[in-house]
Amino acid sequence: MKDASRSGRINDWVTQQLQGTAARFPGISERRQRADRRHRALWSVFYGSFNPRRRRPARRMSDSRFHPIDWYSAHLLAVSVGILLLSAADAFLTGILLVHGADEVNPFMAVLAYRNVAVFAALKMAMTGAGIVVMVFLARYRFMRLVRVELVLYAVLLVYAWLIGYEIWMLRSAGDPPIL
Repeated sequence: MKDASRSGRINDWVTQQLQGTAARFPGISERRQRADRRHRALWSVFYGSFNPRRRRPARRMSDSRFHPIDWYSAHLLAVSVGILLLSAADAFLTGILLVHGADEVNPFMAVLAYRNVAVFAALKMAMTGAGIVVMVFLARYRFMRLVRVELVLYAVLLVYAWLIGYEIWMLRSAGDPPIL
C-alpha cells in the first residue's frame, strides 16, 4: 500500500511549485539560470550566422516533410544578388521606356508605373526580394515535384538577363537611346 502522507506532501509541493510559492525541495538544486537566453535575439542571429548547426536536412527524413537548414550554398547568394540587380535594372529601364512611349504589359504594375515610378520600383524590388528569400529558403525542395527550386532560381536569373537584353534592344531600335 502506498504511503499516503508522502504522496500528499509531493502533491502539495507540486501545487506550490505551479503557483510559484514553493520553497526549494531539500536535496534538489535549482539549475535554471536567471537570464533567459531567448531574450538575446541579436546575439543569437550573429552567433547562428557564423556557427550554423543545420547544413543538411534532418537525420531522420521520416520526422517531418519540412527540413529547414541554417547554411545555404554560396552560389545561391550570387544568384539572388544577380536577380536583385537585374530587377533594379529592369525597373530603371522600364521607366526610361515608358518615357519614350512604351507600354507596361503587366496590368497590375501598369497602374503604379503610370502614377508614380518610385513606388513602382520600390514595390517591384520588395516583391522580387520576398520571392527570392522564399525560394532560397526552399532551394532543396522540388517545385511541383518535378524541378528543384534551386534550378527555378537559375531560370529566373536567365529570364531577367534576357529581359534586360530585350529592353536594351528596344531602346536602341527606338533611335537615339538616352543613356546607352
